[in-house]
Amino acid sequence: MKPGLILFAHGARDPRWATPFEAVAAAVRAARPGLPVRLAFLEFMAPTLPEAGAELAADGCDALTVLPMFLGAGGHVRKDLPLLLEQMRTAHPGLSVTLLPAVGEIDSVVAAMAQAALAQLGPPGAAP
Repeated sequence: MKPGLILFAHGARDPRWATPFEAVAAAVRAARPGLPVRLAFLEFMAPTLPEAGAELAADGCDALTVLPMFLGAGGHVRKDLPLLLEQMRTAHPGLSVTLLPAVGEIDSVVAAMAQAALAQLGPPGAAP
């Protein structure tokens, strides 16, 4: 099997909004040089999830992992994302698609966000 990874984010009208997601994709590519990685967006930006899936399938990937780059599993993750995944599976019947939990629900990410918040406060006892 040839795996691929899709980092799925909301999207925004301002292209600068995607900068942190592009940094995540670059870091994953650097850590796993042979792994095809694509960003995909729900709206306002390209590619869409079905488009990114089609790109990876065309590159020979037959096992995709989708990581929602959302802090929680709100309506987009619970309602919109399953429909998009179904579109991808219908368009590419031999494609295996695994959906991971929203990134913000992963324990190590929660811990990293807490550490970032604490670091911004400074040492204990310091005025915020």
